[in-house]
Amino acid sequence: MTDHKSKARNGQPVGNTTTTYEFQFPQPKEKVPFKHFLYNPKDGTCLGRTASSWAKILIFYAIFYAVLAALFAICLQILFKTISDHEPKYKLGDSLIGENPGMGYRPLSEETERGSIIKLNIQNPKESEYWIELLDDFLEQYKNKTHLPNGGLNQQHCDFNTKVAEGKSCSVDIDNFGPCSPKQHYGYKNQKPCVFLKLNKIYGWEPSYYDAADLPSEMSKDLAEHIKSLPLSQQKQIWISCKGQHSVDNELIKNISYYPTRGFPSFYYPYKNVPDYLSPLVAIQIEPATYNQLISIECRAWARNIIYSGSIRDRMGSVTFQINIDKPADNNLNSTASA
Repeated sequence: MTDHKSKARNGQPVGNTTTTYEFQFPQPKEKVPFKHFLYNPKDGTCLGRTASSWAKILIFYAIFYAVLAALFAICLQILFKTISDHEPKYKLGDSLIGENPGMGYRPLSEETERGSIIKLNIQNPKESEYWIELLDDFLEQYKNKTHLPNGGLNQQHCDFNTKVAEGKSCSVDIDNFGPCSPKQHYGYKNQKPCVFLKLNKIYGWEPSYYDAADLPSEMSKDLAEHIKSLPLSQQKQIWISCKGQHSVDNELIKNISYYPTRGFPSFYYPYKNVPDYLSPLVAIQIEPATYNQLISIECRAWARNIIYSGSIRDRMGSVTFQINIDKPADNNLNSTASA
């Protein structure tokens, strides 16, 4: 509030006047009941917006998301034009997988505490059944063709003298695995367990086979003699050799047998993603020379274009696993011998 003297036009004061200024302080917002928030008949609003406001915002977001969906659909169509349902866009050396197939083995426990050790206790039937069940699951598609995409109708019997028909794949007969077949419980009930080996599938990869006259010097003598004993047509295989990883492991192994052959035959290659295709398998049966000993075994694939490295960190072209077979009781030995 301010006081001052006003003067008349002739310069004489006419008296005191007072001017008052009012300051507006913010007032608390009027509380709106919830039912008026839902619909306010006074303002004609619903949830705080008028009908025209709701119409504008709904039209905006409808156009926005329609344009966004259209752009996404266009991008997907462009992407689908660049890829195929039957073969990868990047193959062999251009792909992340590369052109050096890795090797795997089964049975492989899903229990991490077991690691890569196949422990067999003949006095504990549940232990044998555990490994047998794992192999049953792994071989389910090989045993029951109904689990394949075309029910196995796209498969044909193949051999070294029969050419694979276009669009067909070669079947794998598990009855040819001898003592490593499901009927024989894969050898897990007579202290001679079997391990199945396979190569990873790489689209379009074709192995380059060794000639009997030009075998590598580091190849084991027994494998080299086996190759030379076969007809020329049957020598086109990716050969497999297994041995103790260390010299002490070799002393713990009495014998290793291979079924149905000692390699992956040429008629399974190249892999072209043909329906009903099954990877070829080689089963090895290990007969230990002693029991209650951990045996480390290394299996290697042999082909000119399979790079081998036995490094623990950067292993290539091979696989390692461990087997530990508990000594069976005498009565079990007798029953096995009589069988």
